[in-house]
Amino acid sequence: MKTFTMPGTDLTAPNVVLGLMRIQDKSDEEVRTLVRTATDAGITFLDHADIYGSATHGCERRFAEAMQLSSSQREQLIIQSKTGIVREDGPYFDFSYEHIISGVNGSLEALGTDYLDILLLHRPDALVEPEEVARAFDELAAAGKVRHFGVSNHTPRQIDLLKTAVTQPIVANQMQLSITHSPMIAQGVAANMQNLDQSIAREDGLIDYCRLNGITVQAWSPFQAGFFDGPFLGSERYPELNAVIDRLAAKYDVPAIAIAVAWITRHPAQMQVVIGTTTPERVTASAAGSDIPLTRAEWYELFRAAGYTVP
Repeated sequence: MKTFTMPGTDLTAPNVVLGLMRIQDKSDEEVRTLVRTATDAGITFLDHADIYGSATHGCERRFAEAMQLSSSQREQLIIQSKTGIVREDGPYFDFSYEHIISGVNGSLEALGTDYLDILLLHRPDALVEPEEVARAFDELAAAGKVRHFGVSNHTPRQIDLLKTAVTQPIVANQMQLSITHSPMIAQGVAANMQNLDQSIAREDGLIDYCRLNGITVQAWSPFQAGFFDGPFLGSERYPELNAVIDRLAAKYDVPAIAIAVAWITRHPAQMQVVIGTTTPERVTASAAGSDIPLTRAEWYELFRAAGYTVP
């Protein structure tokens, strides 16, 4: 498992992350097996959110009940959670001081831990007041409840707005990214081309912005074709892409899913891939993509096979 020091932190992190949004109905043994499989593969970074589960903090509580972590076991993990989405009477987004503090305290109680390694703001709040966020972050940092801070699904300008008041480094931005859903990469490849939808700048140079500012991009839904419309792996909608994936999987002697991971981890931005599977075998298979040395030709071949233009 490839690891790196996340910019702005003292965390040595793997480039594959286990997302735990689907464990609400899993038994204790199923949760323990899933997490043990991940850690055995070197995936020591766990991603939560306060809205994951059938009730607020549901998956966080299920995790804590199943794992019963000792203090020494907790120290071996990087635990990240998110707050800012309100489901009751919603959905809507709330980055108020009160909601951030309440969300973190709820996560700490549910997880049975004294601190989060990273807190992400989950989806941009159109009504955000940066001073409110800064007050919450300052209080959480001073109390030792949150060690590092980041965002999810934010544009460069939204991050800049937060930075007008927030003094802590923004260390991560969790965004949807897969071979077939990569507008943040595709636009830059085809910049300045006329009459090509791909060349339209919708992400405002997000990848380059994050690289310039020491923000780790975390790729969620790395196997989804689009926005929760099914996976591209094995899909008849992507025959050319799957043919290339299968050929490369055979070359590197790994499962096909590892090539989907490798396409992201090969990028020099040192992105993390957030996998949401609850199948231990898929965790192990995904981990195999952590450090596959795809060549430039192979990386671009996958990109073209996914339907993107390389001028």
